[in-house]
Amino acid sequence: MFLKPAIKNIIFDLGGVILNLDVDRTYHQFAQLSGKSMLQLKLEATSLPFFHDYERGIINDGNFRLKLRSFLASQTNDGTIDNAWNAMLLDLPVARLDFLKKLGSQYRIFLLSNTNTIHFHAFTEIFKKLNYAPSLDILFERTYYSHLINMRKPDAEIYNYVLQDNQLKAKETLFLDDNLANLQGATSLGIQTFHVKHPDLIFSLFDEPKP
Repeated sequence: MFLKPAIKNIIFDLGGVILNLDVDRTYHQFAQLSGKSMLQLKLEATSLPFFHDYERGIINDGNFRLKLRSFLASQTNDGTIDNAWNAMLLDLPVARLDFLKKLGSQYRIFLLSNTNTIHFHAFTEIFKKLNYAPSLDILFERTYYSHLINMRKPDAEIYNYVLQDNQLKAKETLFLDDNLANLQGATSLGIQTFHVKHPDLIFSLFDEPKP
C-alpha cells in the first residue's frame, strides 16, 4: 500500500481525478464563437475574475452568461453558451466509481470540487445516464461544491471548512487533485497531498490494478 498508515480520510477532487476533463474542448468552442485564437482566450481569461466568482456562487447563471458573451464578443443563445461551457466535461468511468465504493469501506472519503451551477447539472446528467446510483453524492460521506458553499480552492478557508465540518485531522487526511495550486493550498494546512497527473493514477496510488 502506497499510503502512509496514518491516513484515515481521503478528499477527492472531481474533474481530472474522477470525471475525465478536457478544458481545451471548451476553449476550442469559445474560439469558434469569438473568432479569437484559443491561446488569446486563455491569456485573457486569466485576468477576468468572473470565472472564479461563478465558482464561488457570487454571480448567477444569467450574469455568468452575460459576462461570457462580453468576453467572447458574441451574442449567441444560452443553449450554445452552455454547450460550449460544458464541452470540457467528458465521461465518468464506472471502474473509478467502483473503486470509490471500495475505498469508502476502508476510509472516510469526501468530494471537494471547484464547480458551478451549469457544470453541476451537466455532470449530474452524465452520472444519471450510467444508471449506477441515484446520485454521485452517495459514493462519499460528504460532498462539497464551491458554488454551494461560496468558497473555492486553493483558498485555505475551504480546506479548513471541510476539516472542521467533519472533525478531520489534517495529518490524517489525503487530498487528491490535478491542480498543483490546489495541492499547495492544502499542504499549507498540513494536509497530505497527491498530484493526479492522470486520473488512472488513483489506482496505482492504492496498489489497485489499472482497469
